[in-house]
Amino acid sequence: MTAEPTVPALSPEVTARWQARFRAPRVSLPDWAQDAPHRNVYSSDLSGVVEQYAWDRETGEHRQVTDRPNGTLIATVSPDGGTIWWFADTDGDEFGVWITQPFAGGPDRVAVPEVEAAYPAGLEVGRTLVAIGRSTDDGSELWLAPSGGAPRVIYRHADPASVDALSQDDQLLVISHSEHGDPRYPALRVLRTGTTTEDAPAVVAEKWDGEGRGLHALEFGPLPDDRRLLVGHERRGREELLIWDVAADTETEIALDLPGDVTAGFYPDGSALLVGHDHAARSEIYRYDLVTGALEKLETPPGVVRGATARPDGTVELAWSSAALPPVIRRADGPVVLSVADEEPPAAYPVEDRWVPGPGGDIHALVVRPQGPPPYATAFLVHGGPEAADDDSYRARRAAYVDAGYAVVHVNYRGSTGYGSVWRDALTGRPGLTELEDIGAVYDALLGEGFLDRERTLLTGGSWGGFLTLLGLGTQPERWTAGIAEVPVADYLAAYEDEMEGLRAYDRALFGGSPEEVHDVYVRSSPITYVDAVAAPVLVVAGANDPRCPIRQIDNYLGRLEELGKEHEVYRFDAGHGSLVIEETIRQVEVALAFALKHVKP
Repeated sequence: MTAEPTVPALSPEVTARWQARFRAPRVSLPDWAQDAPHRNVYSSDLSGVVEQYAWDRETGEHRQVTDRPNGTLIATVSPDGGTIWWFADTDGDEFGVWITQPFAGGPDRVAVPEVEAAYPAGLEVGRTLVAIGRSTDDGSELWLAPSGGAPRVIYRHADPASVDALSQDDQLLVISHSEHGDPRYPALRVLRTGTTTEDAPAVVAEKWDGEGRGLHALEFGPLPDDRRLLVGHERRGREELLIWDVAADTETEIALDLPGDVTAGFYPDGSALLVGHDHAARSEIYRYDLVTGALEKLETPPGVVRGATARPDGTVELAWSSAALPPVIRRADGPVVLSVADEEPPAAYPVEDRWVPGPGGDIHALVVRPQGPPPYATAFLVHGGPEAADDDSYRARRAAYVDAGYAVVHVNYRGSTGYGSVWRDALTGRPGLTELEDIGAVYDALLGEGFLDRERTLLTGGSWGGFLTLLGLGTQPERWTAGIAEVPVADYLAAYEDEMEGLRAYDRALFGGSPEEVHDVYVRSSPITYVDAVAAPVLVVAGANDPRCPIRQIDNYLGRLEELGKEHEVYRFDAGHGSLVIEETIRQVEVALAFALKHVKP
């Protein structure tokens, strides 16, 4: 049965309010050219589709750079500010090539014709060369394209690798790789771009922290001959920082007295770090002085900073929102930096924190109450990833469910980021079932306190959240009144066969091997294994061109539902792993709300 995008149970006022949150134009934090900081690139859905825009701060001119039916998600600007690079895929399938366009406007050109279409695996645009990473079913391939010279492959491997950082003088390139066999915990290799050994750049330095400990190259220092590389590590069970002098091969760990995970970037003069700190669904930013070691908090309202950058004049710009207040691009000291709309979207609803004892430790959940007393019809909105987290940021989808009369619950289950490495990695060898134990523990706690009505519960999520939704409907049928799975993994064996190679490598690390090696582990965690037990009606939303959760494995699951006579609906859209088209997103939310209101009465 095909789902229909109508929500007759909601008043026109409520419908207009939740749709206005999606239609209100948004912008990303501007990316600025290092040598021409007045030249910026940002993404926006001002046209109704997420596209890339150029902004000249000296003239005040804004210009739309890309214009494609399914939108454009990735772009950057060259250090001199002369060229915009953007990634062109086909209908949201994430498979494509890099395109360049002059900053002031002009024809689009394939950036490096010799580099064939692939999934992107990093891009570093330097002053004299470009490093491009590509991923295919054959593995990873990294290219160097010097100005005026012939592009060449500098690295090939069957396991995932990516281009991570380029020094200011273009002499050193850092790549991350997983030659040790686990792409979740990458190692770093520094290559000298100007010298070759058997057609490959000479290796300057290597760093790997061993099994279960990843390293992430953040950026080189900003000075002309800077050999300081800022690196994220997890040697003490959470994301922390170190500075690696790759020329001397020495390192300095930066110990900060902060409870959560941290990331950072250099201030443009190289004297300090702009530190982002994430903990318990909220974030803060700090200035860390590299000479004195002083840590200064930059005041921002409680909520979430999605990104921050220090400008050459010392000001800090950031993207901020909270669950109640919509996103804004502003300076840390208050003034709005960039807005493309005269009116803000409607305010939303604050979240409440819950800490619930669980089988692996205390679980952090966020809840939102609708009007009226409990118990509530409750929608569990489960995040994707799994290496992600729900937080105190503005979410139009969350607010739409509350507008419709539902309480909303987010669970930062084992596997979520922001709660330490042990929590993040706890699902290894038992994915899906581990997270659902935590979701079940939060369900039981809220049921015990009278918050939710067990006869009116909805489980829903997208991507990994869609996978957990289908798996939960089959393994916890007594808990759920209905389920909505968006772009899910539904049949893990078939998904592994069809998904992009980078995800296959991730799955091998997560499950402990390939389906040939640990077949039963995949079967145990696959939603289709439990389809016979599904008792609740289910809606599946699927992208025809999805490379992450491919359509064939979803069709396998839907076919089994049909054979078993299970109540279900399906909504298909002509894009990939979600949509960058705002009206299409609204149609998908309309379908989901209509289904929810039909089966779970608020």
